[in-house]
Amino acid sequence: MTGKRRYFVYSGLFLLMFISYIDRINLSVAAKNIADAYNLSPIQLGYIFSAYLWTYLVLLIPMGLAVDRFGGRTISYASLAVWSLASIWTGLATTYVVLFLSRLVLGVGETSTYPAGAKIIREWAPPSERGIATAFLNTGAHAGLCFGSVLVGWLIVELGWRESFYITGAAGLVLAAVWFLYYRRPDEASWLGDAERRYIQGAVKETHESTGISTGLALKSLVRSRSMWALALTQGCAGYTLYLFMTWLPNYMATARGMDVLKSGLFSAIPYGSAVVIGLGLGCVSDRLLKRSGSTPADRRKLIATLLVLSSVILLTPLVSSIWVVVGLMSISLGCVGTVMALDIALTTDLLTDGRCNGVAVSLLILGGNTFGIAAPIVTGYIVAATHGFSGAFIISGVLLLTGTVIIMLGARHPIEINVSHTPADTMSLETV
Repeated sequence: MTGKRRYFVYSGLFLLMFISYIDRINLSVAAKNIADAYNLSPIQLGYIFSAYLWTYLVLLIPMGLAVDRFGGRTISYASLAVWSLASIWTGLATTYVVLFLSRLVLGVGETSTYPAGAKIIREWAPPSERGIATAFLNTGAHAGLCFGSVLVGWLIVELGWRESFYITGAAGLVLAAVWFLYYRRPDEASWLGDAERRYIQGAVKETHESTGISTGLALKSLVRSRSMWALALTQGCAGYTLYLFMTWLPNYMATARGMDVLKSGLFSAIPYGSAVVIGLGLGCVSDRLLKRSGSTPADRRKLIATLLVLSSVILLTPLVSSIWVVVGLMSISLGCVGTVMALDIALTTDLLTDGRCNGVAVSLLILGGNTFGIAAPIVTGYIVAATHGFSGAFIISGVLLLTGTVIIMLGARHPIEINVSHTPADTMSLETV
């Protein structure tokens, strides 16, 4: 028996993302109260919703390089502390400018979540478990959105919108301390049994050499890879829909469906809760697909394409009036989109030939997702202001999802090769610590 204590690490990643996305959804749930307090238009709200993505995008590649050099533990707990303090600062804001600045700092802190999470998965998860391990990472985000929608709505009703930011930020600081105290790599974790340690090290076959490879060569190899481009663009097509939901769903329930803050939070939680169940289940399915005789790592893209087609049911939303049918369509769409974004990370890790570049490769993937994602809240704000409705926003989302289906099937079919040829005079090396 090798044991299953590595699942504590997967669960830790779940909690990391759980707190991260509670801090992201907080603003969305509080949006109506904040808009009333600052007299904000839908366009101004759209810019506030997207503010943290501005710094997030700028710092993704540097953060991926930092993760590869310093390891997932150091970067993840430090970043968690930064974004938790930024969340508290949002509650303290008294002007629109200060509110905007606090969201920029939140983006600085949250930049590391996926690169560091993917690095930890590369170190801990055997290839046959990367689907479920990545599902733990990504469904933590949806669980945070689900639970956060209800919790923040309740906190706003009972205590006030500022207090909701204080409480969720404090929870992140507690988790940062716990993560720092207990998380280690498999070769350093004293709580891991010897048999399981040998199993992980034998299956993962990860190197912790300090020789590394050139930063320039690593980035050049990644940006020249057709598979890397296909994965990044597919992540973008899915990410647009995720950010549409994450930033505007509570406001949609409140303005288009006439719900109060608590009820809009409850109804927004249903699609996110569904995404948790769908994501964990399909993460297991994707791992089983790769265990079949004759399968290759690239086969994971077939499930991704299928889920993108299913997620395009969002196109039907403007055609129905029943709130329960709308919630059902959103649950299917969001569940499939969330799983796609998790499986893109797993597929990137599967196709990458050199694990020392895993952090920066996933940073490029997330850069693709968030480049599209930064547009979603802003574009939606303009659509709502111009049409006084959300139909146009749902149509754009559905078209992008179908576009991603074509891209992933045609593009992500070959290994992501890293050219390791370099000389001692090369630039800073990447290290797996």
